[in-house]
Amino acid sequence: MPDNTTVHWVGTGLSTGPGLAGLSRHARVLVWGRTAAKAAGCLDRLGVRGEPRAYTPDALAAEIAPGDVVVSMLPGTEHPGLLRLCLDNGAHFACSSYASDEIRAGAREAGERGLTVLTEIGLDPGLDHLFADVLVDQAVRALGSDARVTASFTSYCGGVPAEPNEFRYRFSWAPRGVLTALLSPAHYVEQGAKQVADRPWEVARPLEVDGERFEVYPNRDSLPYISQYGFPPRWQLDTFVRGTLRLDGWLDAWAEVFDELRTGDPGRITELAAELAARHPTRPQDRDRVVLAVGLSATRADGQTWSGRYSLDLTGEPGASAMARCVSLPLAHGIGELLAGALPAGLVQGAPDPATAGRWLEHLTAQGLPIRSSGAPDRSASPAH
Repeated sequence: MPDNTTVHWVGTGLSTGPGLAGLSRHARVLVWGRTAAKAAGCLDRLGVRGEPRAYTPDALAAEIAPGDVVVSMLPGTEHPGLLRLCLDNGAHFACSSYASDEIRAGAREAGERGLTVLTEIGLDPGLDHLFADVLVDQAVRALGSDARVTASFTSYCGGVPAEPNEFRYRFSWAPRGVLTALLSPAHYVEQGAKQVADRPWEVARPLEVDGERFEVYPNRDSLPYISQYGFPPRWQLDTFVRGTLRLDGWLDAWAEVFDELRTGDPGRITELAAELAARHPTRPQDRDRVVLAVGLSATRADGQTWSGRYSLDLTGEPGASAMARCVSLPLAHGIGELLAGALPAGLVQGAPDPATAGRWLEHLTAQGLPIRSSGAPDRSASPAH
């Protein structure tokens, strides 16, 4: 990792965590907050060697050098502007968010300039991608890519309160964003056919993870990840769902919220978000919990079966949230790989291949993330496609 490279970490919100400390041991780190004082407070809280800065696009642009990495922990609407600064100054870009159409367009330009745009490498998206990459690769090696296979894949993730409350939820990001996400149609596969849920919570169902009951529902558009995860074209998917996990009882606790969301009034949704934030505040002493469960089962036409599962269940502490650990550690490791020259130019969503995903999981397990697997004999995947 070059000694003269600077990592510009932009944003000091709830997902900024111990991964930043690891980066500071290998590169110069500048943390950009709304004020220099907020940035300094973030550095102190995490025990990170770094330099605080007050963020404005102009101030950041003035300090970016070719080969640097700009890490956006800001809302997704801010990512394209930061990527533009990277392209104009010869820097790489990284975030834990989904790759939007604007980011994809910028990534094509980045690839032409030899720059990397690293995305979808946090918790969800992020760890879920790594789990899926390894599971699909192992299943394909076991059953064959040209065989007739029927498979079912599910991936559910959620940030929930460690001590269940009457609302059955703890806001770990902007309340309006939470409500808006519920209004985004979900695309997924069920009973072998593509499905669309305009109100995803209306197709929620129970799910048991390690003996505990949760409620889960599909989220966003799952369909592009069928090819990204490497499912062979000959395989028939009976189920393919990427979704959200909530505590048991969440549907009942949110019944009045759903009634409001059905009206679709943007003004009222903004008001409701403020009301919910006031009624259910996130307090410094609260502890959060992250649960992620990814499973794959497959059956070949001759009856041979394969199944595997990865899961993670982590509870945070006051001032050291599980969400921050689960987002920042994978993101920081991906940035370290980028700085080491191990990632290709252009768009990278999670790990670039199953073998790399397996190695990253080994590293993150060693970093203390409680990653568990069953049915999959090992974490070291070798490319099969």
